Parts: sequence; C-alpha cells; structure tokens
Amino acid sequence: MILLSERRTERGLLVAACDADALGETYAEGDLSITVNESFYDGEEVEKGDFVEALGRANVANLVGPRTVELAVEAGFVEEANVLDIAETRHAQFLRM
Repeated sequence: MILLSERRTERGLLVAACDADALGETYAEGDLSITVNESFYDGEEVEKGDFVEALGRANVANLVGPRTVELAVEAGFVEEANVLDIAETRHAQFLRM
C-alpha cells in the first residue's frame, strides 16, 4: 500500500509518497539517512493508478520505499540510476521544470 500526500507550494504541486510500512521509520547507511516523517509523508492510501496520476500532476515528488520507487521508475518518472538505496529502503526525488 502507498501513502500519498499532495500540497501546493511556490514551486507547484508537491507529491510525497511512501510505502505504508515505512511511515515513521528512519533508515541510515553510511553518510545517508532518511526519516519518513508522518507530518510530511502521511496521507491517503492509494492504488497504483492514482499514484501514477498524482506523479503526472506533480512538479516535485519525494518518494520512499521499494514499492513506491519501483512504480515511479516503471511509470517513467524516475530513472533507476537516480535512485538511492538506503539500508532496507529506496529513495528518489524528481523536479519537473
């Protein structure tokens, strides 16, 4: 399951999404660390189609979790080479200009 949050910013629509089981977790490996804060990532439970539609509207996206990132890669929003593997999770961001 994917949790999705959308908010308007000065840069346009920001989409934050994560695998539901990542919410509240901190992942660290070497110099890399990410905390999946509830205040930023908690949102509506969505299906694959709704997630892909949200990415299509997004100007900025911040994504955490193997399933969430993999779907973004499959849908062509993120290049696999730009994905970070941090401990047991994956993280990716994109900015549409």
